[in-house]
Amino acid sequence: MSRIGRLPVQIPDGVTVDIKEGVITVKGPKGTLAQEVDSAMQLEVKENELLISRPNDLKRNRSLHGLYRSLIQNMVTGVTEGYEKKLQIVGVGYRATKEGKKLNLQLGFSHPVMMEDPDGITVEVPSQTEIVVKGIDKQQVGNYAAKIRAWREPEPYKGKGIRYAGEKVRRKEGKAGK
Repeated sequence: MSRIGRLPVQIPDGVTVDIKEGVITVKGPKGTLAQEVDSAMQLEVKENELLISRPNDLKRNRSLHGLYRSLIQNMVTGVTEGYEKKLQIVGVGYRATKEGKKLNLQLGFSHPVMMEDPDGITVEVPSQTEIVVKGIDKQQVGNYAAKIRAWREPEPYKGKGIRYAGEKVRRKEGKAGK
């Protein structure tokens, strides 16, 4: 039995879960999320818990069992608390500003990098060297934060670039002199 899949998903007050034709919809105070579920998985709501079970022990069903439990748990957490990723900008002259729904990044290129916020994602710039990406969908938040970081990943010699908050950048020694 899957150690993750067998755990029930706790449904807090104010969250409703609907299961119709292979699609699970979770509604909460922060919004609504929907996810297709494989037809082999059986979903059952009992009181304030959602139980996920699989019909047999085929390798495919065992792998999907824990996956769908994690996805549904992430949906419940997203509509109640939301998700956020913090990014830090390190480097002389590197900075970020917010202009409406656009994120303006100065990253040492000859031109500014403009990024449009996707639907369901909000970006805040508390200071010129900090970016906070917020949303209810964990995958979307992580994906957009990774796209921002990809413009200037931290380099190992001086550590300049965009990094996640708390990320350790492995530093290399520079060229050895005589």
